[in-house]
Amino acid sequence: MMTRDTLLEMEEEEDDEDGDIGDVPASKRPFLTPHTLHSSGLVLENLGRTFVPNSGSLESQPDFRTPEFEEFNGKPNSLYFNDGQRRIDFVLVYEDESRRENNKKGSNEKQRRKRRAYESNLICDGLQLEATRSVLDDKLVFVKVHAPWEVLCTYAEIMHIKLPLKPNDLKTRFSAFSGFNWFAKFLRVDESIIKPEQEFFTAPFEKGRMNDFYIRDRDTFFNPATRSRIVYFILSRIKYQVTNNVNKFGINKLVSSGIYKAAFPLHDCKFRHRSEDPSCPSERYLLYREWAHPRSIYKKQPLDLIRKYYGEKIGIYFAWLGYYTQMLLLAAIVGVACFLYGYLNQDNCTWSKEVCDPEIGGKIIMCPQCDKLCPFWRLNITCESSKKLCIFDSFGTLIFAVFMGVWVTLFLEFWKRRQAELEYEWDTVELQQEEQPRPEYEARCNHVVINEVTQEEERVPFTVWGKCIRIALCASAVLFWILLIIASVIGIIVYRLSVFIVFSAKLPKHFNGTDPIQRYLTPQTATSITASIISFIIIMILNTIYEKVAIMITNFELPRTQTDYENSLTMKMFLFQFVNYYSSCFYIAFFKGKFVGYPGDPVYWLGKYRNEECDPGGCLLELTTQLTIIMGGKAIWNNIQEVLLPWVMNLIGRCRTVSGSEKITPRWEQDYHLQLMGKLGLFYEYLEMIIQFGFVTLFVASFPLAPLLALVNNILEIRVDAWKLTTQYRRMVPEKAQDIGAWQPIMQGIAILAVVTNAMIIAFTSDMIPRLVYYWSFSVPPYGDHTQYTMNGYINNTLSVFKVVDFINKSRGNPYSGLGNHTTCRYRDFRYPPGHPQEYKHNIYYWHVIAAKLAFIIVMEHLIYSVKFFISYAIPDVSKNTKSKIKREKYLTQKLLRENHLKDVTENIGVIAEKVIDVVDKNLRPKLE
Repeated sequence: MMTRDTLLEMEEEEDDEDGDIGDVPASKRPFLTPHTLHSSGLVLENLGRTFVPNSGSLESQPDFRTPEFEEFNGKPNSLYFNDGQRRIDFVLVYEDESRRENNKKGSNEKQRRKRRAYESNLICDGLQLEATRSVLDDKLVFVKVHAPWEVLCTYAEIMHIKLPLKPNDLKTRFSAFSGFNWFAKFLRVDESIIKPEQEFFTAPFEKGRMNDFYIRDRDTFFNPATRSRIVYFILSRIKYQVTNNVNKFGINKLVSSGIYKAAFPLHDCKFRHRSEDPSCPSERYLLYREWAHPRSIYKKQPLDLIRKYYGEKIGIYFAWLGYYTQMLLLAAIVGVACFLYGYLNQDNCTWSKEVCDPEIGGKIIMCPQCDKLCPFWRLNITCESSKKLCIFDSFGTLIFAVFMGVWVTLFLEFWKRRQAELEYEWDTVELQQEEQPRPEYEARCNHVVINEVTQEEERVPFTVWGKCIRIALCASAVLFWILLIIASVIGIIVYRLSVFIVFSAKLPKHFNGTDPIQRYLTPQTATSITASIISFIIIMILNTIYEKVAIMITNFELPRTQTDYENSLTMKMFLFQFVNYYSSCFYIAFFKGKFVGYPGDPVYWLGKYRNEECDPGGCLLELTTQLTIIMGGKAIWNNIQEVLLPWVMNLIGRCRTVSGSEKITPRWEQDYHLQLMGKLGLFYEYLEMIIQFGFVTLFVASFPLAPLLALVNNILEIRVDAWKLTTQYRRMVPEKAQDIGAWQPIMQGIAILAVVTNAMIIAFTSDMIPRLVYYWSFSVPPYGDHTQYTMNGYINNTLSVFKVVDFINKSRGNPYSGLGNHTTCRYRDFRYPPGHPQEYKHNIYYWHVIAAKLAFIIVMEHLIYSVKFFISYAIPDVSKNTKSKIKREKYLTQKLLRENHLKDVTENIGVIAEKVIDVVDKNLRPKLE
């Protein structure tokens, strides 16, 4: 086995196509070359390098080690080299430069040299390679990578991978359905098909203590997912070039620069059929049959098998999504009940009856809502919208808002407990000790600093001042994009103000009760729907652009670990998405119709556009419309992207190779033609669900059916994501994850904010508080004329009177002089009528309503926050049972390791004692004789 790296020494211009990620002065950067050294503590030391000059053919260079070329052996489902013994742990794919149609000799030669140097260094680092040409396209070459036992053991120690010590008989799973065995059996995956995994005590692997570990078969001790992790770790850190004393390294860089076309681990079989190899567990087939197939939509997810096949990172995502969906079932039931309550009681809605009554609403003339072009209009044209508003603006909505404030706390607290159980079951309790720095971070570590804790030298990518500059630049970029979103929201507001004038002038001005257009398409409704659709389109466009910008900013930040990278990207993307998706909803809920003045003295935007007004019943129905369009449109669009896009891309790929479709293709070639799920693929899945979580919680007071829509979407989402992973995408490199990362505090922040937003929606957006104030105070003396509490007369009491002659303005004249013989009109506000000593000033009703709204917000917030904090305190993050299991396993693991160590020491002392006795006996025996 060789003990030195092969690097290419090239001129500076040869490095142009590579970019600068992964570069570092070679004299300052230690790289991993473990197999050459006996101690893992010395693994980070440099080895001598052989520099290959530019001249001379590649084949003549004595230091290159090239993979063995073998023909395809005709076994399409084989996961092994042609010898049938060495398992394929990873596959690299490249296009043979000598067979390209557009053969640019200089450029192709550079790529070929870099690839040869990289593959030579892989072999030097102990990996075994075998190359095979494509069956369908002879330009493609597949390099199969196998990690021998020694390499796996060495890197398992470096990566602190936990491996089995002995079978564990402590873990007992608690089932929530234990009292309903028949129902649990119906929902549970059949254990005869997917057998439960055997549980083990585990510990970080150490080569020096290999005898302590539960090694029954070297071929199965490292499962395929662990083998792929280790090989990918090596591939990400192997060098292939040095230019001006700067190292180039890593498979990611080679793929991004086109030297390799792909790099991926293999699926273990076809998803529709079991593997013909009896030793293959056919886990992909089992996952498709029992998880991704539509007939399994009602079953619980096989989380242990998902974790085993795809890794803990994907496993924890599906565990969280499944738990969130289960909790949504309760919220959906309560939400539907509140909706039905409003629907069944809409006929008892007194104020809606008054709006629709020809003798009341038909005779109330409303003031124009814009200048010059807008006409006077009758209140009863809003009859249909007032009926719909009765469904959502009811007492049931208040109950549901309070319930959701408690529900979100229960969800988050119980999820923490479930997450702690998964950490124990999946051996990720002490994961922080395992995570390695990202290769991109390691490559930039060219500044030496003194560690404050160890007082030893360590390398960092930039100084404190450099870090401050990067943070300032990144924060400025994020702020710029947020301001851009706010500008787009202002543009939508201007659109609303402009188009409302057009709709008011064009749509019918009188209501006859028979024309369906008049019944449903009022100027307010038409403006709301078109503005919501345009807002949704702008949201999706800005999302697409900002995703790329956020990745660029995070790459510039250079986080240390993959977890740090994803957390940083998460905060940027969520902050942007929060403003992007929710800004229009916040505008409708809390700003529209709140600062409009009154007809004689309206408030203008930019000195030109008159502020929007709400319907006489408020803006709640418009907020519901906005939420329905954005939430529903987003769900439909995402599912189209997630289902159709990969399916169409794979279909196109199959059509391109249709000429060779009759040929038998190997496993690696079948997987190559699947789609790539990038490193951030799971990030976008989380982001999609968290945005939905915000819609379900932040504005649920205006749309009690939101949890039901989310529930239906998530049931489909789980199976669609499962279908994508098992059928349309290459197998991802398994990754470890302890929890859902930065998404947990984001959800907690949303939960706190949701209490405030829902309280303010009920207080300021709906008409619930004004109706209650009227019912209890202004319907009876001294303010009212009725002898008992009633809602009769509410509409007349809440619409103020304005004299048309007061429209006259010195500079503009009367803009409504030709629009009828009306002397007065009504508008939505609580002001004194003309002729009153304080005409057009806010009346006593207004101040009662304001006081009631503020009191309601304070009481509701304090009540829900008190319940939330009590629940958080009462429910521990880790259950007592799980804590006991963790402590017990840790104790038994330490005891086992200590006993084995003492046993080894005792045996060694015994051997030494025997040797000493033998030596003494040999020395003393001649003297005695």
